[in-house]
Amino acid sequence: MPEPAPFAYDGLDRVMHERARLSLLTSLASHPKPLAFSDLKQLCGLTDGNLSRHLQVLEEAGLVEIRKGYEGRRPLTTCRLTQAGRQRFVAYLAVLEQVVRDAAEAARQGEGDPEPRPA
Repeated sequence: MPEPAPFAYDGLDRVMHERARLSLLTSLASHPKPLAFSDLKQLCGLTDGNLSRHLQVLEEAGLVEIRKGYEGRRPLTTCRLTQAGRQRFVAYLAVLEQVVRDAAEAARQGEGDPEPRPA
């Protein structure tokens, strides 16, 4: 039987673990109502092209829903987390919190170690 790998963190989903997508998911999770494309662009500091591509990845993974419509005569694209997306994001955050706890504990344990001497 293989040894457990306590620092493997299998729950760190690669789809969510990219900086821009993590930023998008956090923005969407922080707002109960759908966010407009332009609002997400501003909140996350992304270009139109980058935002479109990252939203496409999140949509393909079933994490976000994108709706295209009109507000008056102007096109309006809105985005929101799906229910499954919210659940997966919360589970991802739990694993990320464990990473932080483990790293903090390791850093505290290493505080008493002497500095290595130059060779």
